[in-house]
Amino acid sequence: MSRRSGILEFAVLGLLRESPMHGYELRKRLNTSLGIFRAFSYGTLYPCLKTLVANGWLIEEPGSVPALPPTGRGVAPASSLAGRRAKIVYRLTAEGKEHFEELLSHTGPDSWEDEHFAARFAFFGQTEREVRMRVLEGRRSRLEERLEKMRASLARTRERLDDYTLELQRHGMESVEREVRWLNELIESERSGRDQRRSSPESSTQHDTSGETGGLPRHRDDNSRPDPSDDTK
Repeated sequence: MSRRSGILEFAVLGLLRESPMHGYELRKRLNTSLGIFRAFSYGTLYPCLKTLVANGWLIEEPGSVPALPPTGRGVAPASSLAGRRAKIVYRLTAEGKEHFEELLSHTGPDSWEDEHFAARFAFFGQTEREVRMRVLEGRRSRLEERLEKMRASLARTRERLDDYTLELQRHGMESVEREVRWLNELIESERSGRDQRRSSPESSTQHDTSGETGGLPRHRDDNSRPDPSDDTK
């Protein structure tokens, strides 16, 4: 399985965990909610859905047929009805939910990469707090390594670059630095939320397995925060 198809399967399972959908609804949600899938097509989505059905993680169910306008006698033409098929609705199975929860618990290097991190972050509301922390810290570490390499490369090649190429490299570095600052805020907020729960009397009898966002920082509405789907390679 390619990394790209693996991310798509993860996102589809996550969306269907929220509610059953047909293909058009899924594609719309993937386009609008997860920016990394803006360019993909039905030709990519439906093979993915078929694979998930074959694995037993989804089932197909007939959906409703949209109403047709009546004819002059109040009856839709038989030919029109015969040529239309009910939409297929995809529903997550118990095995599919278990598989998605297993994927949510993964915190390895793949979860830190640009596209996979964006998909993982989109489902942080369904992810345990400790897992969120490990993914965020891994992502920050990966970007700090990238930033160090970018600075070293710029120092070696500065004299050979024209002004525009130099400015482009500086812009790339600033984008990475901005995301590192954003990650620092998220990590600090997650830590604060975790410490508050541990110090709360009610938390002593409850195990935190929810996807609560109590530690998520609240910002003013501005454009200073990076989009996790941005390509910062």
